[in-house]
Amino acid sequence: MKEFLVYTGLRLALFLGSFALVFGIWFAVSDEVPIVWAVVMAFIISGVGSYFLLSVPREAFARRVETRANAASARFDEMRTKEDADDATSSDQP
Repeated sequence: MKEFLVYTGLRLALFLGSFALVFGIWFAVSDEVPIVWAVVMAFIISGVGSYFLLSVPREAFARRVETRANAASARFDEMRTKEDADDATSSDQP
């Protein structure tokens, strides 16, 4: 959960920083800033930036998800094996 919060927080901070940068530059060049286009450009910039800048937190998050998925899969297999053994035991009785 920690990795998710760290990565999400960094993505949000990167987006807000990108938006502030785009808005500031656009406002310096012109008096009117179309908010929709500023948001779209900020999404693009933060998306590209996160690919390069946030690779370490993203990998940590992916490892955590993979670990949890493997543990859940192992528990599921264990339960299924136990259920199969219980079924085999109950079918042996007349």
